[in-house]
Amino acid sequence: MKILVTGTAGFIGFHLARKLLERGDEVIGIDNINDYYDVNLKYGRLKELGISKDEIKDNTKIVSKTYKKHSFYKIDLADKEAMEKLFEIEKFDAVCNLAAQAGVRYSLENPHAYIQSNIVGFLNILEGCRNTNIKNLAFASSSSVYGLNESQPFKTTDKTEHQVSLYAATKKSNEMMAHTYAHLYGIHVTGLRFFTVYGPWGRPDMAPMLFTDAILHDRAIKVFNNGKMSRDFTYIDDIVDGVIKVIDKPSQTNKQWNAKDPEISSSSAPYKIYNIGNNAPLPLMTFIETIENALGKKAEKNYMPMQDGDVVSTYADVSGLIEDFGYKPDTDLKDGIEQFVTWYKDFYK
Repeated sequence: MKILVTGTAGFIGFHLARKLLERGDEVIGIDNINDYYDVNLKYGRLKELGISKDEIKDNTKIVSKTYKKHSFYKIDLADKEAMEKLFEIEKFDAVCNLAAQAGVRYSLENPHAYIQSNIVGFLNILEGCRNTNIKNLAFASSSSVYGLNESQPFKTTDKTEHQVSLYAATKKSNEMMAHTYAHLYGIHVTGLRFFTVYGPWGRPDMAPMLFTDAILHDRAIKVFNNGKMSRDFTYIDDIVDGVIKVIDKPSQTNKQWNAKDPEISSSSAPYKIYNIGNNAPLPLMTFIETIENALGKKAEKNYMPMQDGDVVSTYADVSGLIEDFGYKPDTDLKDGIEQFVTWYKDFYK
């Protein structure tokens, strides 16, 4: 299968591309390599995929030195002309859109970046699929769409009308845009609401990297809401396993769907929304303690109030993925954190 994976210089996109290539798929990766965080980490991921930093030029195809079925383009999703040309030239069998302007807190500082990447960019993905007759599209949504909803665990049948960050609002918009294209053009679209993902090659703006860096450099870590938070921490390999299952088995219409009593996560169109997480939330303090144990060093903690745009708890009901795909995350937190710390020490010397 020839698959477009957007965001291959990013955390999840890199791991997904590598796993697909290892099983024999052809992967075309794109990324705009923006400076939201350290670009050296992004170039490091691309190097693992056989793409040299020195070769990268805007809108130019680079062939991997490591994987014969991998090529990369530096393209911004919001660049309409470049995206149209990419779809016309490459003729994909499937698309997995993971590229986005990430980060809840940064959306308070630079809201326009989220509209360009997450709204305009996603529209260009949908139009590319429509105009080149691609019927298989998987895309990244987020657990943040649940917003003010305090019902736990979060279910895809829950209402999600009360986001608390612009980032979350753009992800909810993606879900609605995708349904529209499924309804109008028969594109089989599947949205995945990611819960807290961690592991090697993770993002430096997320807790594992922030905590590890601070502890190793004798700085206090910021513990928000005085530590009274929990997250559905999910190891990257478990996430990628779920994403591949969705790519291999595109969404179908729900033949029992009732327009007079509409079920939210499916449709009379080929559209489906899933949560993807560990299905087992852990207290933030347990997560911190696990990192301390892996490092063999205690953290100095600076307890702080809740941040704007954040939520106290996330807990994924992944029954949909279990029922439809037999999905079962099986990476223990201790093992996952140890693998992350080993990678961190090696990459940052």
